[in-house]
Amino acid sequence: MEHGTMREPDGLSVVPSGLEDLDELLNGGLVEGRIYLVQGVSGTGKSVLGQHFLQEGLANDETVVYIHGEESATDISKNAAQLGIDISEAEFLDIGPGTDFFTEDIAYELVAPTDLESERFTKDIKQVVDEADPSRLLIDPITQLQYIERDFYQYRKRLQSLIRFLRKRNITTVATRTLTRYGSGSRETTDIESLSDGIIDITLEESERRIGVPKHRGLGQKNGTHGLEIRENGIEVYPQLVPKDHHQFFDPELISSGDSALDTILGGGIEQGSVTFISGPTGIGKSTAGAQLLTGVGESDKTALGYLFEESISQFTHRCQSLGIPVNAMLDSGALHLIEVEPLVQSAEEFGQRVLDQVDEFDADTVLIDGLSGYKLSLQGESQRVVRRLHALTRVLRNRGVAVIITDESSTITGVPQATSTNTSYIADTIIYLTYVESDGQLDRVLGVLKKRLGAFDNRFHRYTIETGDGITLHGPYSGVTGITEGTARRRGATE
Repeated sequence: MEHGTMREPDGLSVVPSGLEDLDELLNGGLVEGRIYLVQGVSGTGKSVLGQHFLQEGLANDETVVYIHGEESATDISKNAAQLGIDISEAEFLDIGPGTDFFTEDIAYELVAPTDLESERFTKDIKQVVDEADPSRLLIDPITQLQYIERDFYQYRKRLQSLIRFLRKRNITTVATRTLTRYGSGSRETTDIESLSDGIIDITLEESERRIGVPKHRGLGQKNGTHGLEIRENGIEVYPQLVPKDHHQFFDPELISSGDSALDTILGGGIEQGSVTFISGPTGIGKSTAGAQLLTGVGESDKTALGYLFEESISQFTHRCQSLGIPVNAMLDSGALHLIEVEPLVQSAEEFGQRVLDQVDEFDADTVLIDGLSGYKLSLQGESQRVVRRLHALTRVLRNRGVAVIITDESSTITGVPQATSTNTSYIADTIIYLTYVESDGQLDRVLGVLKKRLGAFDNRFHRYTIETGDGITLHGPYSGVTGITEGTARRRGATE
């Protein structure tokens, strides 16, 4: 067996792509000796992906060949090195036009210039393959072959011949292809894609890169699109989180909120391994209520992670301390870790993976996402896709027994127009709703539990205040009052 390959049960040898998370999308990696097409518009990272593929081969003491046609070997090596990719030991073959194309007046007689170029192309590739005997080959781009053929029929014939030659030599090949932003010709698309054993699509939507594998013969693939970033160490791939079947025995251990009155309303607290939404209009105290729930985590000798999407850590801690919520003490003891999320620098898949990594790193029992509006605005991608990724993340965390708290802003000041802003109430096991009520010409704050899937709760609305040094103080239920969900409290039986 060739060095750097793995034998699968069905007899296929699997070759690592050089990107571990891409191998996950490919259900293990590339099949040895097959042809893969990496395509996308200019600037998506096709060449970088191919360079990771070659670097992996070099790291496994394999011989690799880089066939290029748009940049010189020197420029390619320098640019790769800027991303921490070392392919200096690769065999390079330049099939692009040389400088003599501009400096010399070459007269072709009897034969077409394309015939001479295509024959040179074929001869050069055969020679480098025979001499180097590589296990990995990168053709960047494969469309260079199209430019030197006199017609489409000859191009297809040359392409088929090349692929058969490489397969016969059992060379694992990655070929790149640049798409125009308006699409490519249907015949070209059909031929290149149909002749490839696998296709890797990289897209660029505004500033967001996505990667998908629509085709992978032999091993199959993980469908859909996934996060991709190009950072200082090259490409990073972030697969979608896919919740697995969960057969673990569920033990609904209660976590106290840190406030006895709130615990009474919640039927003792929130359950470990559940999802709690705190919803309400701007300024009502959602983040304060979230911080209050975190104090109960600290008092229970557990660990919490807080992800701040709408304010800085210093602002969050200052506000909590002024209200008497001991966030700083929790930070000092290691019971709480706060992470400030920078806007528009990561995909929802990357955020989800980092949450799971940090849950493992800190052995966290509870995760606070503050708040949902900032989550949708800060993470790259279309809004509904981002929300779907949140659903997957909460399910994975819940399956791990981690309690999740999410703050969510409603669009109206008073009343209860809907449980959540994005119709995600199905995610929640518990929904705590905070709202304003107009009463005798003033706005009162009220708190109610709209849903608690895992136990009994007090279904009445309770008035509360937020005071400096005292935090949230509950003052008991509204009695004999109707109309709270409409935003105007009325004494029962009173006329308009």
